[in-house]
Amino acid sequence: MIEFRKRTAISAVALLLLTGCSTTTGGAGGADPAKRDLTAAGTYPIESLDPHGAQGAATGTQLAAQAIFSRLVRPGADGKVTGDLAEKWEPGATAAEWTFHLRAGATFSDGKPVTAADVVASFDRMMKLDGPNAGNFPGYKMTAPTGDEVMLAAPAPDASIPRKLGLFYVVPAGVKAEDTAFFEHPVGSGPFTVDRFAPSEVLAMAPNKKYWGGAPQLDHLQIRNIPDLSARLTALRTGEVDVVWGIPDDQLPVLRGEAGVTVKTVPSTAVFTMWFNSSTPALKTPRVRRALWQAVDFSTIIKQLYPETGALSEALVAPPVLGYAKQKPVGYDPQAAKAALQAADFDFGGKLRLQFSDAEFRPFVQAVASGLAEIGVKVDVLEKEKAVFTKDLLALNWDINFQQLATPTYDAASNLGRLYPCAAGRTGYCNAELDKLLAKAGASADEAERAELYGQAGEIIWQDAVGMYPMTVNLAYAWNKRIDAFTPEPSGLPDFSGVRLVGA
Repeated sequence: MIEFRKRTAISAVALLLLTGCSTTTGGAGGADPAKRDLTAAGTYPIESLDPHGAQGAATGTQLAAQAIFSRLVRPGADGKVTGDLAEKWEPGATAAEWTFHLRAGATFSDGKPVTAADVVASFDRMMKLDGPNAGNFPGYKMTAPTGDEVMLAAPAPDASIPRKLGLFYVVPAGVKAEDTAFFEHPVGSGPFTVDRFAPSEVLAMAPNKKYWGGAPQLDHLQIRNIPDLSARLTALRTGEVDVVWGIPDDQLPVLRGEAGVTVKTVPSTAVFTMWFNSSTPALKTPRVRRALWQAVDFSTIIKQLYPETGALSEALVAPPVLGYAKQKPVGYDPQAAKAALQAADFDFGGKLRLQFSDAEFRPFVQAVASGLAEIGVKVDVLEKEKAVFTKDLLALNWDINFQQLATPTYDAASNLGRLYPCAAGRTGYCNAELDKLLAKAGASADEAERAELYGQAGEIIWQDAVGMYPMTVNLAYAWNKRIDAFTPEPSGLPDFSGVRLVGA
């Protein structure tokens, strides 16, 4: 799960001592406008440049990987799949096999050609390391039928393969699974090369002049880690940093009042998701679960806590995701909710365990618990350390589970198709009709048909209130007047290869 808002306290002075670098010439004068240098500060540190290892799914590693390496395909800002190293691709008769045709002329930054053997070796390395991205391809096998094409075979039809491959990056074939030294100064086929990397501090890059898509117009790109929000926004105002994102709501009006700063929010791929544990006796019926959903005034909570970066959700997945389909809203009606619970002989004397992780979500979760308390439903709010949260999540040791659930593949297969079948065992909910719809959607290579099937599946999940789906998350970006062209990404992984600076 990719997260967008987590903030860690550290002083700005300590940060500058750690990084030992600045893009300014001092004070508020900002960067030299004649230079084509760009500095960005995201929400998460870059701890590793290895896209295949344990940190492969981390936001920081993904941000770095897309700058340094290439993929077979990649998602665009609109969620549609576009070619990267692959010029075209097609499924076999059942979508259990997909063939990708490599573009001619793509090379690594050292001038060596990117071959089908490199792609296959990279896939094998990812699977051997068994990092989080390998979990998208259990039992899958990649081969190279010819020198300019690769084929990925799945144990069963899987129409989501192209979007899942948006998390798979290609490195030279000689890089072994245990080769950590390579990633200190990696060779890639992406738009940038690495000048300097200090884990969790700074990644400094230069344009890859051998990039098949044309070298970026920047001379230098630096991605800094500035965990403290106030320090990050101060760096934007002074010109030390040119672009930031993951900005909380209370800072947006202030930034909009700053001269020379552009602020924009875009729909992300994340939805606040609050599953009910349907194996809990008190929560086994849809009418009880829907009544609990009806008892919370989510609209008011969102307006108070997330007036700009939140919107009342109309679906299980966010708008940029394939499979997004609007559902009938569950309106706030506490009197009807309490009456429905009474009619269902709900035990108002017991307590529901509501678990979550990350302190930033505490106000939202507490507001939900307060809403349920107003109709007499008692809730134990349990804030857990991430490892404990994950262990209890999988063990169904909870009654209501809160997560900010993103869909980085832009495909409902990795959300609905992965989390809601009976075999997944993630919520205590099982529906044979739903399983059939999800299986059919996952096997169809027709995207229009898949979208329709996921819409039908979403309606079942929504109507049966497998969970509450209160809020879609918007992601806020801000950049200064030096930037002439920049596209905010719903994924929280901005692509800097096409950024243009004023006068550049």
